[in-house]
Amino acid sequence: MGKTGAGFNRGASKQDYKSPEDFMSALRKRFGPIAFDLAASDHNTQHRNYFTIRDNSLIQEWHKIPGLLFLNPPFDNIAPWAKKCMDERLLGAHIAFLVPASIGSNWFQDFVFKHSFTHGLNPRLCFDGIAPYPKDMMLNVFSPWGETGFDVWRWK
Repeated sequence: MGKTGAGFNRGASKQDYKSPEDFMSALRKRFGPIAFDLAASDHNTQHRNYFTIRDNSLIQEWHKIPGLLFLNPPFDNIAPWAKKCMDERLLGAHIAFLVPASIGSNWFQDFVFKHSFTHGLNPRLCFDGIAPYPKDMMLNVFSPWGETGFDVWRWK
């Protein structure tokens, strides 16, 4: 019998969709302008200042960048990104972390829950502009002021 389930073919899907502009507009309206995109490329960035895969964002000092930092990381291995968000928040970074709503995952329990304010997103996002992403998403806001909690954000 073949493998099935969420772990099957992990990382084999397209990992660099641009965050939907309608969602980004709502994010900017609610949380303010984005100062830096922490994981981007020339074709999917949300700001003129951004780290690419060549820059290796995970070794950069995010807390030294003033303003709201945006992070929509590759979804194939979210744990190191979540840990980096938690660590950088403790140093003063303000990060909006857009990821699948995987509240049962170890990375969520260890690095996001009680370290950020989690906004469950409704409705689902359309990364390709056509079909909704097949999983629920969440925006975790890591704040240097320490706000934590959970709510559903009807962003549209």
